[in-house]
Amino acid sequence: MTTKVQRQSAIARIVGEYEVTSQPQLIELLGVQGIEATQATISRDLDDIGAVKVRVASGNTVYAIPQFEPDRFAPLDQLRRVMGEWVAEVALSGNIVVLRTPPGCAHVVGSALDRSRIEGMIGTVAGDDTLMCVADTPDGSALADRLRTLAGIS
Repeated sequence: MTTKVQRQSAIARIVGEYEVTSQPQLIELLGVQGIEATQATISRDLDDIGAVKVRVASGNTVYAIPQFEPDRFAPLDQLRRVMGEWVAEVALSGNIVVLRTPPGCAHVVGSALDRSRIEGMIGTVAGDDTLMCVADTPDGSALADRLRTLAGIS
């Protein structure tokens, strides 16, 4: 019997080596290594280790585990690409700018924004498809305009 830490380590190794597109596929790959787990357990493990689904060059959406690098700076070109690809709507309420994304994508945009250290923004809070950006002034309209421009939204 494997421990939770061993199973999660195996999951991290597998998603690093293979294009894992689904939890059933991951269960099969774990089974090859003699590790048995239910889909509910795998789902919790993926959440625990911070796995996300990303689109790769092949066009598939696969599991990946982002490296935690809080000091890594995101260049403006990367931020512009992420915003243009994932942000569908920008709305303003006081010093809160709300961004809408496709389901499961808000954390990707939030991470890019946090790492960009964009002027006028204190930080972000991301849900599944909604992201809140807090402006450093009571009026967040300048930040909202900057985010609309980065996302290519008029």
